Formats: sequence, C-alpha cells, structure tokens
Amino acid sequence: MTIKEFACLCGCNPQTLRYYDHVNLLKPGKVNQCSGYRYYDEDQALIFVKIKNLQKAGFTIDEIRELLDKDDNVIYKAFDKKIAEEEKRLQEIKAIQKSYQTEMNMIQEKINNVKNKVIQAMQEYDPSKEFGISRDEYYSIISNVNRHFDNIVVSNIRHFDFEEFNYKEESIEEQEYLDILHNPEYELVFEKHAWSNIKDFIDEFICLEDGAEYFLNISLVDDEPLNNIAFSNTLLGILLDRNPGKKNNISCNIEESEDGKKHLWILKCRK
Repeated sequence: MTIKEFACLCGCNPQTLRYYDHVNLLKPGKVNQCSGYRYYDEDQALIFVKIKNLQKAGFTIDEIRELLDKDDNVIYKAFDKKIAEEEKRLQEIKAIQKSYQTEMNMIQEKINNVKNKVIQAMQEYDPSKEFGISRDEYYSIISNVNRHFDNIVVSNIRHFDFEEFNYKEESIEEQEYLDILHNPEYELVFEKHAWSNIKDFIDEFICLEDGAEYFLNISLVDDEPLNNIAFSNTLLGILLDRNPGKKNNISCNIEESEDGKKHLWILKCRK
C-alpha cells in the first residue's frame, strides 16, 4: 500500500512515516526506484504501533531501535524499567518541591545578612577624607546600594553593572582574575601607586567610555576589612553617579596590599 494508505491505516501523518524512515525505525517495504514512492506492507502497522507506544513512553530513538526486534516479554520488561525510572524521578521532583521554599528562605536570609553588613559598614564609614564628598552625597550612594541590593552578592571579587547595579559572586581561583594585569583581553588605561587619598586623583579616571567594560584592581592596607568593603562600594557608587546614562560594566577586585601601600590599576576590555 502507498504511504498515504498506510498512514490512514496507522492513523498518523505521512510525514511521521518519512521521519521514521529517516531515523531507520520503520523503512518502507519497497521504494520505486523511478518515482521514489514508498510502499508498505500491512503487517508493518504492528511495528508502527510498537514504535509509537515506545516513543510515547519516553524511550529514545536508539532505545526503540534496539527493542524493535524483541518479543513482547522483553518489551514489557523495558516498560517496567522505564516506569521504575520515572517513579524515581517523580520522587526526586517531589523532594525538590519540598525543599525549594526552605532553600529560597535560607538564601534570602544570607542575602539580607550580607546586605546588613555592607550597609552597616558604609554607615559607619567616613568618606570625607578619602573621597572628599559631602554626607548628603554619601547618603545618596548608600541609598542607591540599599535600593538595588536585591541583585547584589558581595565577595572578594565584585561585578558591578551600571544599568542594574549588580554584584555577582565569582570564584577567586579563576585564572583571568588571578592574572588580570597580564590578561591579553584587557588593556591598562590607568594606574596609581602609593597614594594617600583617592580624591586627589579621582578626576583622572572618573569619566568612563560609554558601553565599555572595566576592571578595577585595588590593593589596600588591611587595617579594617569592613572599611575596605565600604571603600569599594563608595567608589563604585561615585562612578555610577558621575557617569549617568552610560551603560558600563565594571568589576572590582579588592585585595590586601603586600607592601603596605595603596595601589590602583584600571583595565578596559579590548572587545
């Protein structure tokens, strides 16, 4: 019978039969070499039913192909195995469902703890000497951090997105950060060493190129870790305020100085 007649017998679309032919599941009994027409034998409908049901049960094409020449006992055992796998997976999904809200609450609590720590550090920090900004401007920066903290995660390496004010945690072991100063994907655009207060030279790098990606590598004297957290957030907040409307991405790595002096390197992604 023709492919159209065979499709009517099986209750399927001829395209399905062409697909089964293409993946070597159900080849036509004969193909006219001149016209290319496919012809099927009636008993091939039993093979079609086997394929259709195995496919509906979730067996892969390769699994179906291996079962096609097996008897019904083997196929029923394959169904039993598939049922056991699906039941196990269902139990795993149920367990995930039960733990979902607990884990969400735990993560939210951690975020809140980090948020409180950062905001407290900033509130206790006096930026006037280091940055030369007024308390009103500083409170505006703190409010900005507080308002956008739903998307903030603080770590030794911080990613800052000007548009969304995002911090994303990255692994400190990642090679591109360990050797950022020699990363060929970045070019050094500014550096300052042994400085006292950043206000003395912040105007030299405050203007950023719109759409560019920057990396700030900063070495500070580790007299108080929380002050360093406040310093980095304040610096990034000032960059945000001084570059309104620009869509930049800037990463900031704060590390302890090895020589007791402050150092700043600013790199820009070459792409």
